[in-house]
Amino acid sequence: MQLLMHFSKEEGAAVLKDLGAVTKHYQKGETVLHAGRENRYIFSVLSGSVQIQNSDIWGNTSVLNMVEKGQVFAEAYAFLPGEKLLVEAVANEPCEVLVIDAQRIFALPESDMKNKLIQNLLFISSVKNVQLSRRILHTSSKRVRERVLSFLSEQAERQESRYITIPYDRRQMADYLSVERSALSKELSKMKAEGLIDYHKNTFKILI
Repeated sequence: MQLLMHFSKEEGAAVLKDLGAVTKHYQKGETVLHAGRENRYIFSVLSGSVQIQNSDIWGNTSVLNMVEKGQVFAEAYAFLPGEKLLVEAVANEPCEVLVIDAQRIFALPESDMKNKLIQNLLFISSVKNVQLSRRILHTSSKRVRERVLSFLSEQAERQESRYITIPYDRRQMADYLSVERSALSKELSKMKAEGLIDYHKNTFKILI
């Protein structure tokens, strides 16, 4: 779990007890956090995955991130009292989520465990900023192909392989890249026909 990096099993259990952490379960499609509401909690995915998305008044959805097992979400809003959520969190599949009241972190006595917890939160925040920068990079081009190439290149670099698995289905990938699903499918078919890539569902092979 990202939040408890560098903690022993015993230390992690002790700090979660001190923070009054509780576990909640969500079914696929169930909303974990609603846009427009305030939030004071930090969430950590124990099993399954949670999709972070933004929807406009016309019903258009943009996928911002997929939070998987061990990862954390909503921590930025938890430390900004009065700030309303610009996004919503939706269970991508049946999942189990650990919920922590962020304000209780400040009430912890000064200790190495408290310092490690705060350091972990800073690390998580830094990772999120990098992820946001990556998405901005992927969607900066007006052309669908260039967005796809940017995304797949980044995934290949991160996974250190030309055989890659992405965390999105076609609809989610289209939302993440801010393109129409039909345009994405058409471009992927063209790239496959040209011998640039091969793919099956969310598994891709980069051929050149």
